[in-house]
Amino acid sequence: MNKAVLRRTASLNREPLAAALSNTPLKRLACVSGSCYATHSHHVPYREPFSDKFKEVFILAKEKRNYSKRDASEFNKFRTFWQILVCGWIYMFWYKVVYRLEVYGRENVPEDNEYIVCANHLSNLDPPLLCAILPRRVSFMAKKELFDKPLLRWWMDWLGAFAVNREKLGASTIKTAMSIKKTDWVLGLFPQGTRGEYGVIKNVSKGFANLAKVTKCGILPIGILGTQEKKKLPFSGKIIVKIGEVIPYSDNVEDMVKSWIASIEKLTGFKYEE
Repeated sequence: MNKAVLRRTASLNREPLAAALSNTPLKRLACVSGSCYATHSHHVPYREPFSDKFKEVFILAKEKRNYSKRDASEFNKFRTFWQILVCGWIYMFWYKVVYRLEVYGRENVPEDNEYIVCANHLSNLDPPLLCAILPRRVSFMAKKELFDKPLLRWWMDWLGAFAVNREKLGASTIKTAMSIKKTDWVLGLFPQGTRGEYGVIKNVSKGFANLAKVTKCGILPIGILGTQEKKKLPFSGKIIVKIGEVIPYSDNVEDMVKSWIASIEKLTGFKYEE
């Protein structure tokens, strides 16, 4: 019998076997290296194709997370450790070596967390500076536009910041502020909303006073000097931070705003302009 006849015979013998297997529990086929083998479903469990799993993960990654609302559980040990590592160690080393940091008024910081950190704003160094010098972790409000940038969004999220609409005080902001009060963290913000001019206090929003009223938290005024100057060489800069006495919360929002302005003027020597 020649080779052609043998190949034809083998092919005819496989066809009935394949037809029989299609009606049995062995009908699932696993293809390996181009060859197909019958596998029993009890021995080899079905697995989703890797491509389907990848698509699912990709779709979830594309879904935009709501960074304007944080639950108390999100202020966890991981974010606490990360903020201590980044701000308390790395940034603090930078502030001391390059800017010769000096802090006054630490005795004015309450032992509890029933206060809102409110400072004047000069540069991007201000948020990590306050996180570094205060005994509690600080969750800062940041404009929502910053969370549109992937790397910055990840960085701020891990440090415990959350997004806000600077035009109005939303319900999510109030809920997040109330959630922070249930943790060991404190809320931090800049009443001016954005970086201000050195020597001048202006564009002060009433939102911080409204938050103090709603959360029944005092206001901790902090004056910052020197962060507007960008330095790189050791001992070339000078940053001074002055912590004032807590302003008690009240139902009178206007009075709290005026008290904060007066405190910052006293701590920094800046002048208020309407």
